[in-house]
Parts: sequence; C-alpha cells; structure tokens
Amino acid sequence: MQAPVVPKPRLEFLNSKPPPNYVAGLGRGATGFTTRSDIGPARAAPDLPDRSATTIGGAVGSSGVGRGRGKGAGGDDEDEDEADEKGYDENQKFDEFEGNDMGLFASAEYDEDDKEADAVWESIDKRMDSRRKDRREARLKQEIEKYRASNPKITEQFADLKRKLCTLSAQEWDSIPEIGDYSLRNKKKRFESFVPVPDTLLEKARQEQEHVTALDPKSRAAGGTETPWAQTPVTDLTAVGEGRGTVLSLKLDRLSDSVSGQTVVDPKGYLTDLKSMKITSDAEVSDIKKARLLLKSVTQTNPKHAPGWIAAARLEEIAGKIPAARQLIWRGCEECPKSEDVWLEACRLASPDEAKSVIAKGVKAIPNSVKLWMQASKLEHDNVNKSRVLRKGLEHIPDSVRLWKAVVELANEEDARLLLQRAVECCPLHVELWLALARLETYEQAKKVLNKAREKLSKEPTIWITAAKLEEANGNTAMVGKIIKRGIQSLQREGVEIDREVWMKEAEAAERAGSVVTCQAIIESTIGIGVEEEDQKRTWVADAEECKKRGSIETARAIYAHALKVFVTKKSIWLKAAQLEKSHGTRESLDALLRKAVTYRPQAEVLWLMGAKEKWLAGDVPAARAILQEAYAAIPNSEEIWLAAFKLEFENHEPERARMLLAKARERGGTERVWMKSAIVERELGNVSEERRLLEEGLKLFPSFFKLWLMLGQLEDRLGHLEQAKEAYESGLKHCPSSIPLWLSLAKLEEKASGLSKARAILTMARKKNPQNPELWLAASRAELRHGNKKEADILMAKALQECPTSGILWAASIEMAPRPQRKTKTMDAYKRCEHDPHVIAAVAKLFWNDRKVEKARNWFNRAVTLAPDVGDFWALYYKFELQHGKEEQQKDVLQRCIAAEPKHGEKWTLIAKAVENSHQPVEAMLKKAVVALGKEENAAAAVAENGT
Repeated sequence: MQAPVVPKPRLEFLNSKPPPNYVAGLGRGATGFTTRSDIGPARAAPDLPDRSATTIGGAVGSSGVGRGRGKGAGGDDEDEDEADEKGYDENQKFDEFEGNDMGLFASAEYDEDDKEADAVWESIDKRMDSRRKDRREARLKQEIEKYRASNPKITEQFADLKRKLCTLSAQEWDSIPEIGDYSLRNKKKRFESFVPVPDTLLEKARQEQEHVTALDPKSRAAGGTETPWAQTPVTDLTAVGEGRGTVLSLKLDRLSDSVSGQTVVDPKGYLTDLKSMKITSDAEVSDIKKARLLLKSVTQTNPKHAPGWIAAARLEEIAGKIPAARQLIWRGCEECPKSEDVWLEACRLASPDEAKSVIAKGVKAIPNSVKLWMQASKLEHDNVNKSRVLRKGLEHIPDSVRLWKAVVELANEEDARLLLQRAVECCPLHVELWLALARLETYEQAKKVLNKAREKLSKEPTIWITAAKLEEANGNTAMVGKIIKRGIQSLQREGVEIDREVWMKEAEAAERAGSVVTCQAIIESTIGIGVEEEDQKRTWVADAEECKKRGSIETARAIYAHALKVFVTKKSIWLKAAQLEKSHGTRESLDALLRKAVTYRPQAEVLWLMGAKEKWLAGDVPAARAILQEAYAAIPNSEEIWLAAFKLEFENHEPERARMLLAKARERGGTERVWMKSAIVERELGNVSEERRLLEEGLKLFPSFFKLWLMLGQLEDRLGHLEQAKEAYESGLKHCPSSIPLWLSLAKLEEKASGLSKARAILTMARKKNPQNPELWLAASRAELRHGNKKEADILMAKALQECPTSGILWAASIEMAPRPQRKTKTMDAYKRCEHDPHVIAAVAKLFWNDRKVEKARNWFNRAVTLAPDVGDFWALYYKFELQHGKEEQQKDVLQRCIAAEPKHGEKWTLIAKAVENSHQPVEAMLKKAVVALGKEENAAAAVAENGT
C-alpha cells in the first residue's frame, strides 16, 4: 500500500490582504498598462462589473495604474458623485448611430415637445428631399438609359434586321425553310397504366340496379310481412326519389275532387293541410328532449324565475303537447303570481272558455297590471263589457293613460267628455288627454281647459298651437298671430329651444287640418329663428320649394310672403311667388301679387310681361294692353315691352296697331328683332315692296343677323326670282358663314334650279366650313335619296356617323334608311351611343308602332315628348299614333299636353308654323295639320317603295 500524500502547506501571504500602496511587480521593475478589458467595450453593454471588486492579483494593480496619477480606491466614489452632479457619466457607452446622445438621453421621457421637434425635422427632411427630387430622378433616368444602351434587349438587337425584312421578295420568303415541330404534343407520352374494375364492384352495382320480385329467404322466414332488422338498406337514390313522387301523387289524388271530368285541387286547403302535418325527425325529438331536461332543471333550481316557466310551456307547445304546456304554465302562475308575463302566457295557452277565469285570477293577483286589464278587455266581445272591465281597472290604476284612452274610445261623446274631465285630473301631465277634452268642449269651456293645461304643462308647444286653431275655427283670426307669438315668448322664457324645422312641420300639419291662418302665423313667428342674415334669402326660398314639393302650398305661400316683407326688392323672390300662384293659385291672387310686385320693382320687365300675359290668357285684352302701357311708362326704352305690345296686337288681329308700335320702336333705335318683326307684319299683310324695303334697311344696319338674309331669300323665292334669292343667300353666307339655315336654303334652291350636282357641291363646301355638323350631313344624304342614289346616301350616312357619333338626328335617320331586318341592330347601336336623345327615342317608338307593339310604342313616345316638349314633330307623331291605336281620353290627353307645351321647333312643325296662312292658327290646328302632313309623307314613301320593287 502506498503512503498517503501529504498536502503542501499554503503560503500565508496568499490569504492576507496586501498593503495599501502595494503594486504587483513594481519591485522587479514591471510597469502597469491599460487594456480594453480595463476600459470596457466600445458598444453599449447592459451591465458593467464593479472593478473595485476584482481580484487582487491583477485587476487591482491594473485598475490603479489605469486611473493614473495617484488615484486610489476611492476614485470610483468621486466619479459617481461627479456623474450625479452632471446628470450623466462621461465614460458612459457610445452608440455608433446616436452618438453620445444615446447615453445622455437614454433615460429621458419622450414628451409632446420632443414629438413636435421630430415632426419639424421630418418635414424639413421631406422638403429638402423634394428639392433634390428632380435632380435625383434625372440622374436615375440617365443611369437607366446608360444601362439599357450598354445592355440592349434581344428585340432591340434584331430591330434593324426586322426592318430589312420589307425588302425580301416573294421567292426569298418561300425559300425560308420551315421550322421543325418541337412542341410537347409530339413528344413521347409517359406510360399510363389502366387497372380493370374489380368484379366485386361491378356485381354490387348490378345488384343495386336490378329489380327483384321474389322475397329473399330472410323475408320468407319472417312471413313476408316485415323487413328483417339485418337487411341491407336501399342505396339507390333514384328509387328513393321515385317513391317520394309516388307518395306525393297519392296524397294529391286523395285531396283532389273530380268535377265535370276535371281534377280540381283547392290550393288554400291543400297548403293548410300540409302546414298542419307535423313532421318530427329524430334530430328534432332529441333536441326537444335535451331542452326539456334543461328547462326542468331551470324550473326546479329557481322556481320563482318566470321566464323559465314560459320557456318550458312554449317548448311543450312546439312539441304539440298543449295539455302539458297548460299544466306547466299553471304551475308557473302558482310559483310566480306577481309576474304579468306568466299570466298573459297562461291566458294565451288556455282554451277560450277558461281564458277569462285565468285572466281574472291574474288581475286579482296583480291588480296594478295595465297589460292584464287590457287583455281582460280584449277577451270581451261587446263594448259594454269591455268598458266595464276597463273602468274596473281604472279603479285600481287611476293614473294609467293607456286605460283612459281605451275607455274613452269606447264611450260616446258625452260620456267621453265626462271621462276626460276625470282623466285630466288623474293624469294632469299628459297633453293628449287635455287636447282631446278641449276638442269635445264648447268654445268657452275649451279656452278654460287649454288655460288649465298651459298651467300644468308650461313647456308644451302643442297647447298654444291648439289654442290658435280654436280661435281660428271660431272666426277670431286676429288673435291667432298674437297667441302664437305669445306662446313662443313663453316657451323661450321656460328654456324651451325653438326648432324652426319642427315648427314648420307643425305649420304644414295645421295647413292639412284646414287652419291656414294658424299656419301663416307659425311661419311668420318662427321662420327667421336661427337663420343668419346673409343666409335668409337662400334658406327661405329652399324651404318654400321643399314645402311646394310636399304639397304644402299655403306654407310655401306664407314663407314667400314673409320673405317678400324682408326682401321687398328682390326680383327672384317675386318670380318664385308668382310661379307658385300661377301653378296653384287663382288668376285674381296672381294678378294681385304681380300688381304688388311691379309696385316695388317697377324696373323688372318680366313681372310686367307676366301680368300682361295672364290678362291676355284670361281673355281680357284691354287690361293686358293697359298693363303694357304702364310698363312702358315705367321702362320707356325696354324693347321687350315694345315687342310684347306688338305681339299682343298682332295675335289679336290688329295689324295696324302692331305696325305703328314697330315703327315707333324702329325710330327709337330698335335692335334686329324689331326689324325682323316689322318684315313679318308686312309679309302677312302682303306688302311685298314694303317688306323688301324693311329687310334691306335692316341688313344695312345689322348685316350679321342671318334671319334677315334668310327672310330676304325666302321673299325672292316666293316671288319666283331664283337668281335674286341665290344672291341674297350668298350675300348672307359672306357675312354669316356659320349659319346652317342659310347653307341649307341655298342648297335647296340650287337643287330646285340646277339639279343635284350643284346642291351637292354647296353642301360639301358647307361641311368644310362647318365641320361636325349633323344637319348638313343629313341634308346631303336626303338629297341623294330624293334622286334615287341609295348607295351614295348610305355612304354619306356612314361618314356622318363617323364624324358625329353622338348625333341623335343622324342615328334616327340611319334607322329609317336601314332595311327592315337591320333596323333592330341599328336601334341598339343608336341607343348605346345616345341613350337619352329624343330623336332616337322617337325612332324606337316608330319601330314599335310598325311592329304593332302598342304599349311599348306609347311609352317611348311619351318619353320623347317628355324629354323634348318643344319639338312639335314628336307631338305630331304621338298624336297620330293615338288617333290610330288610342282611346278618346288618351287622344285628348296628348292634345292638351301639346297645347300646354306650345312647341316651337321641329323640321316639319316649323314649315307649317312659319307658313303665312298659318300665322295666327292655334296649336291644336297646327298639330292636326302636322298629322295630315305626316300621313301624306308616309303615303308618298310607300308609293316610292312600291314602284321601286
């Protein structure tokens, strides 16, 4: 055995504390130095060890040497004190991104000032970045172009070669070899394996589809009367569907009844029978059982919980067990006698004979329940018993408004008055009872009732409005405005906010009730509340228009009346009020309003003219003449008034007076319209020389007014002076090159005098000077058609539609020119291009008319005249259609609407209206002449088509 090793004795100085000024190695000439471990890492570290606690062997000496210049062990404390004084440590960690601030402000709070400063700096950065944006983008673009130039795409590399392909001849193209087919289609397909269907699967499918008429051994063992439990279920869904259909057919046969050889099924009875059939699946039965267990637990654990009993009873009702439901709800009534919902449910589930006894027990248990008393009254069949029950309830609940209302509804007038007197004593804070009592009382008693109600309900505005209505109904209209004004002041003293919208609705309600004076008083007192002075005019006009749309005419009239008191010189408000009176008022009210308007606005021409026209339409020509004389005195240099006076005399067959008026207007320096009207008067009177003189003088004064040139050319054309007419048109085109009527008249004249070629040249020149004009294209196409050039007309129409793709006139003409099979396609194209154009809509209506689709044609004609009521051609087509297919009422309706619209435009309409013989004809006569003209045109077109075929 070996002897135990004796441990070496440990030196004593290793365990002892070194002297205060001891530096390791200093005695043998070693000097201290500083390493990174003494300073610390450059990056921030979470925690630095305390160097004062390092080992004696090296850290202490190096630490002392690192501090330098005689700093002893107490140096750390001094540094910490100094760092506390500065607020930060100079030797703290340095961040490469944040700098020393990372250490300085690491523990500081980020407040709103810091956030605002960051936002300012961020905005500055964005601003500087936006200033350098153009240079940066230009530099980036230059770099991209440089890169693309040095790295071109394959398409760019072969671009020059592709351009050279145009020089190849046909033989060189043919000599290019065909490329081989390297597609994946001709590659060898991978091997695909097909596994045959197992015989077991085929056998199973055969067994499912076969029909067996014999019983299997298991069924024979059971006697053939029942299906054994272990038999395989049917899996053929087709057979299941067929069986279900068979069962349904048997049920229908059972429900049907054979009457006179026809099978009749009562649909209502059949549906009722099906509804009564309750089909309960296994899942529903399971759910009902679970719900029953849950509700049983609820009612047992908390029997005083009324909803639990109600839910349990309704579950049994759904399950079809009404007796069990009644039993459950009766137990609920015993457990929760103070719950009105349980008693109501019990009454609902009870039989009609037992319901009264149930509700009687309920009201005995809860005598203060309004719902139970109301239900008890519903169970009674005559009014006497219902009233008796309700009065019994009022003995227990005298402050129930619902019971008072119900018992008053059942009583006669005298009993109702007595009941309401008692009701307002019991329910003094319910305004409806006070108002109902006031309506039943006499005038004097009603005033007393309303005064009492006002004392009880000082913040209720309805009482003041009812008081005003009461005064108006009894003829005391002078008090109505005072009551409303006093009521608003009283409500404002009570702190009630006056909402003008709510009061306007009250005014409309008063108007509907027939209290017009009350309505006006409410508007007068409340319309200006809460409206700024600069917004008053706009707001009040908008309010009046809204009331007008809702049919509240008196309210709108009251708003305009108040607005005219404030803005007495505003012409627009006078016009709005006049339009309201014209639409919904009488002639007398309109005349009075216009008289008042011209008193305050004597310089408004339109008001004078409106008043004169209304007098004229009423048949009072002298009064209209007097109004125009007053207007002329107020506005002596108004051309509109001169022309209105001329029209009045001219239309009433006073040409001499009209001529004198126009002569005075010309002397006073009238405009071109005065000269034109003067020429029209002379044309009607047949004074050719005077007409020519007036036109020539007018053209010297107004050479750029194309209508005078047009009238001069038409004058020469009527007289047969074709050369002079041509000169007039050409002179007019020199001054008015953009006048389409002048170009069309010149082309028509040349076609009549020289033939198609000259007219064609004129129309071509007109299209060059006036591009994209559909009327010129249409005239050119129709000129070709008149001379039998159908192909040229179609070509022109195609070009016209290319140049004017959204012109409804051209599309309508294109539909008429197209062959009958192609018209529907043309119509679809036209409707897509210009959906809301009246010409296209009228063309579609004509197509429906030709196809005998009467209702559709009527709807489309109605759309056309609604969109363009000023075009007489559409009214003529519509009226002709109704004469052929409509009833007398529909014909009269179209005629009256046309007279009200007073159409002025239209290709055929203007030809008829401008004719000398039709100058004073009414609209009705011109409409019938237009219908005759349309019939002649259709007959001529049919004859041409027949000759062409």
